[in-house]
Amino acid sequence: MAGMTEIPVAARLALVGDRSPNVRSHANIPDLLAALAERHRLALDAYWIPTEEVAADGVAGFDGVWLLPGSPYRSERGALDAARTAREQGIPFLGTCAGFQHAILEFARGVCGLDAAGHAENDPSTEQPVITPLSCSLVGHEGAVLVAPDTLAERLLADRRTQERYHCNYGVAPDYLPLLERHGLRFSGRDESGELRIVELPGHPFFLATLFQPELAPLTGDVHPLIRGFAAAVVARGRAAVGR
Repeated sequence: MAGMTEIPVAARLALVGDRSPNVRSHANIPDLLAALAERHRLALDAYWIPTEEVAADGVAGFDGVWLLPGSPYRSERGALDAARTAREQGIPFLGTCAGFQHAILEFARGVCGLDAAGHAENDPSTEQPVITPLSCSLVGHEGAVLVAPDTLAERLLADRRTQERYHCNYGVAPDYLPLLERHGLRFSGRDESGELRIVELPGHPFFLATLFQPELAPLTGDVHPLIRGFAAAVVARGRAAVGR
């Protein structure tokens, strides 16, 4: 009707993780969602889904999947299924901290053929330790990330260098990096010592994972650009689904 303000599409977002008031990133999510809606008209209808409740195709009906921090997850399989469904079905995906680790673990198994690929936190005796303890813990750490040119990360950040916050102890084992890269995973951000911090999947509508936690960035300025970019991709998929 003429003169009426269009109501933004509320796209359906799956927040996959074992929600806890003790996980700071989880506590920040409501304020992030409110800021996205108020400042950018990116309305997200968010559903928290515990990892143990993710079925084989449990996130297939969503417009976006955010695999959140909080490892060890109660269900490794649930976390991997969420990442796999988003990857295979072209659903916008963001993985942060543990989400980064498990997105890479799923890629190693599902794309690289490493059926025994493991996460050392979940299985210290794994035969193929793709995710291993970092050489130095990043719990409470803040550091620079150098962004590769001509990547999704660079386009969203509009810069080749960013300062980010961490809360993690695990990352990708260097021995597996060549295999992951040969199978199509793009390494789009590293720290100043060259250790991997951002990955993305070219050809996917939006598939980005970061070892750091952009959801910990203060909201005094604006929502972190990687989260804004992800939200825009989720809303775009939601609009396409309803023909808007």
